[in-house]
Amino acid sequence: MTLAAILIATLAAGIGSVWLAALLGFGLLARYTQHMLSLAAGALLATAFLHLLPEAFESQISPSALFLTLLIGLVFFFLLDKAELWHHGHEHHHDAAQHAHDHDAAHQGHHHHPHPQRSGSWAVLTGDSVHCFGDGVLIASAFVADMRLGVVAALAVLMHEVPHHMGDLVVLRLSSGNRQAALIKVSMAGALTALGGVIGYFLVAQLDAYLPYFLVVASSSFLYVALADLIPQLQKKLSARETASQIFWLAVGLGLVTLAGSLTHSH
Repeated sequence: MTLAAILIATLAAGIGSVWLAALLGFGLLARYTQHMLSLAAGALLATAFLHLLPEAFESQISPSALFLTLLIGLVFFFLLDKAELWHHGHEHHHDAAQHAHDHDAAHQGHHHHPHPQRSGSWAVLTGDSVHCFGDGVLIASAFVADMRLGVVAALAVLMHEVPHHMGDLVVLRLSSGNRQAALIKVSMAGALTALGGVIGYFLVAQLDAYLPYFLVVASSSFLYVALADLIPQLQKKLSARETASQIFWLAVGLGLVTLAGSLTHSH
């Protein structure tokens, strides 16, 4: 009975939050890509600093061990991004060479190459997967303790994941240009909430000890993507009005996650 409840709750929280985010991000707010970029940066920063890290530091694990995990996480996501950029660059270079070869006979004056794909998607997906798995373990431990607590925990996860997944979907859509692919990828990461729930149910005592590390690794990926990928794209010379708009949407991203967290932090 408890296991069935965990499965339903983790799937609803993990995948339901992604679809809700897609409904908002791709539906109502789809036209405002630049605003969504600011919102994504705010949501990812707030998820890391106001939700994941405080929860990790409430544990009995020494802060130096958690900070070391954060540092290793940041370096790891930097290297992952490097590998992704190199891979895209390599493909792009190959395509460009082929393109030039094909048009050599035509003696064209210039070629218009498409922009190489933006990076950040692997860092977001890896962090998301770790985060969702950790959420699943969290929901499972709440259900094991008390059925009502489990429902509250699942609702809490659903609530705070919506603004955060809106951010993820923006990053993935910008890196691949494909809404459907972005939705499928983030939904698959969301489905790991259920895996975390099932494994958490059977290994709740052992996994509880590692939960703070999951939270820190996930937060390192969100910090990396926000600071290395999203914010540099916002650092353009803009008019005062556009700058104010960016700051406003960044604040909305921060505010949504903060609000979702405070409404559901009773768990």
